[in-house]
Amino acid sequence: MARYIFITGGVVSSLGKGLASAALGALLQARGYTVRLRKLDPYLNVDPGTMSPFEHGEVFVTDDGAETDLDLGHYERFTGVSARATDSVSSGRIYSTVLEKERRGDYLGKTIQVIPHVTNEIKDFLKVGSDEVDFMLCEIGGTVGDIEGLPFFEAIRQFSQEQPRGECIFMHLTLLPWIKASGELKTKPTQHSVKELRSIGIAPDVLVCRSEGPIPQKERDKLALFCNVRPDSVIAAQDLKSIYEAPLAYHREGLDQAVLDAFNISPAPKPDLTRWEDVYDRIFHAEGEVRVAIVGKYIQLEDAYKSIAEALTHGGMANRVKVKAEWIDAEIFENEDPAPHLEGFHAILVPGGFGERGTEGKIKAAQFARERKIPYMGICLGMQMAVIEAARNMADLTDAGSEEFDHEAGGKRFTPVVYHLKEWVQGNHTVKRKVGDDKGGTMRLGAYTAHLVEGSKVAEVYGSTEIEERHRHRYEVDIKYREALEEKGMVFSGLSPDGRLPEIVEWKDHPWFIGVQFHPELKSKPFEPHPLFADFVRAARDISRLV
Repeated sequence: MARYIFITGGVVSSLGKGLASAALGALLQARGYTVRLRKLDPYLNVDPGTMSPFEHGEVFVTDDGAETDLDLGHYERFTGVSARATDSVSSGRIYSTVLEKERRGDYLGKTIQVIPHVTNEIKDFLKVGSDEVDFMLCEIGGTVGDIEGLPFFEAIRQFSQEQPRGECIFMHLTLLPWIKASGELKTKPTQHSVKELRSIGIAPDVLVCRSEGPIPQKERDKLALFCNVRPDSVIAAQDLKSIYEAPLAYHREGLDQAVLDAFNISPAPKPDLTRWEDVYDRIFHAEGEVRVAIVGKYIQLEDAYKSIAEALTHGGMANRVKVKAEWIDAEIFENEDPAPHLEGFHAILVPGGFGERGTEGKIKAAQFARERKIPYMGICLGMQMAVIEAARNMADLTDAGSEEFDHEAGGKRFTPVVYHLKEWVQGNHTVKRKVGDDKGGTMRLGAYTAHLVEGSKVAEVYGSTEIEERHRHRYEVDIKYREALEEKGMVFSGLSPDGRLPEIVEWKDHPWFIGVQFHPELKSKPFEPHPLFADFVRAARDISRLV
């Protein structure tokens, strides 16, 4: 059975619980242990799938088609362990399951209460897959004291009591603010946070303290005394230049040792940190820089494109260059010439999105990249906009557009070269969808196979003619326009196994122009950069050296 590490947060949100959890998972792996990380979110949405990117950031999609919190992306990038639907749950999902059981009569007429019914459902979720790994790391979203989080805190308190003694520990992440006026590092917020945690029956074993600079010994001793933890279990988490420093930084601080000590694992296997030393070397000893323009519509919140930003970093590491990604609002190009904004960039990336806003700007960005021979990567909506641009400007379909925009506007304005996907093959059965279906969980989600055309650019990049990538879309390029577009030089170089759904397009007379319907960024890792991102950055590097 797995040992459990529960990671909670206090004082303020967004301190980096997900990053701390992922780094700890990587350190335990470096010592030879197997790990799985999961996220328990207190919000009442069933999943983040229908939440605004401005509100919640990106939606991370798993191979088995779950729409999850972006922290699962951190977990995968740091450990290489593919996340599953069972690694993410929200209050909404828990309550929904409890209410479904009540309607079926599973509770035999009992009064349904938070304790024990909701907490039991959370505990059942925690147990899934516990026999598969050495350590299960469970992060509780939000901060201690939040009303929504109380059932989760109560559930992990109960769970720790029900497990054999010494099989569960608690790690609490807090903030040590620096008061500039008095020149002091303040421990009081952390003391209050731990007091709040202890008032609901949970005593932290390890304290991780975020701070701008080092924590003096005097403050460490004070925290250990007032928070009732061992002095060597007070871990400093200073601000870092790169998140990929985190495993090495936490190891220097003794986080992995403190966790193993809390479990009484002694002597512990020595860590092999070669992988992370190589990652560090590639980031901080880059040989040059490339500039990539990301022409998107959610640029006000960088987390909306978190995995893309990280995958570009990984592509830079593969080529030993630093990628300077700059965010440009697609709406600007609807009224302005893109040239002054895009000249000077070595590559252009147009990411996914939903709705018509900003799409004409994305189409102009694709046109600029095609005509100027600048490396272009279009992801999901970015591929669809590249196809619309080709249809309008190369194949004489001047009113080409997407059914998505007509559905949104409530009237027909375009010839739909991109249509609403009503059915597709998943495994050995056909999935059917209607335009009026609920939004949540009804897209083509998760990992699907694609067949690549031999001799195509993407087949060369992947080194294979069969790939499996993760999808999240409900609109699709119409295969019936393939012949007209291929006559003009756009190659449909990747298709679904039945040949009905275009997965990849590319321009054959262009140094690097590839659009993909899937999301390659979701499978990229610092120690295993995605081949598309690695080759995209290589193409940008080659352009930079020609300029």
